[in-house]
Amino acid sequence: MTIKNLLFASLLTASTGMAAQDVVNLPKPDMKAKSMSVVEALRTRHSVREYATTRITNQQLSNLCWAACGVSRDNDHRTAPSALNKKEIRLYVFTEKAVYEYEPVANRLNVKAKGDHRGLMAGGKAGFKQVFAQEAPVSLLMVIDLERFGQQSEQAIRMGCVDAGNVSENINLYCQSVGLATVPRATMDTEGIRALLKLSDKQIPIMNNPVGWPKK
Repeated sequence: MTIKNLLFASLLTASTGMAAQDVVNLPKPDMKAKSMSVVEALRTRHSVREYATTRITNQQLSNLCWAACGVSRDNDHRTAPSALNKKEIRLYVFTEKAVYEYEPVANRLNVKAKGDHRGLMAGGKAGFKQVFAQEAPVSLLMVIDLERFGQQSEQAIRMGCVDAGNVSENINLYCQSVGLATVPRATMDTEGIRALLKLSDKQIPIMNNPVGWPKK
């Protein structure tokens, strides 16, 4: 191999490695993970606002994202229902390292912004903050993408809100079933999130669930 070819191969490897950092391929969701029954999860589900600093592993994160809106019986269906099967809820994952978007079919996280932006989950209007939200190891953000509906009507927005609630309840019940802690929320720095994620007017941040292990 010539020096020129060696240099090209080195540059290609370096550029591939750099690109790989922008994608986190999650392990396959564990369908046999120990969990309580749906009935027991419904009976005991409750909101938790204090979290331990214990990290959430990639396997646990994979299970969590799958439960929220992952692939169910085939690539065209999700674990959470959506109006006309438009799948208009986009799931973003905020961690101390970066903000990612969950890609259900590939079961991976795509980096949208590097750095710790969990503080955006705590912020609200007029300086109002719920600090506990930025202390959770992970926050899941639901964004309604009206472009997937093909319209921005009042009905489309209403159904998007319903579908975001469906995803949030999946998160609530899954967390309860495996011992994780969470709470569904609407408070967040919406404009800050829009700017960070470069969302269009048809993409609406609507709900979020901070997730962590319960503080003892």
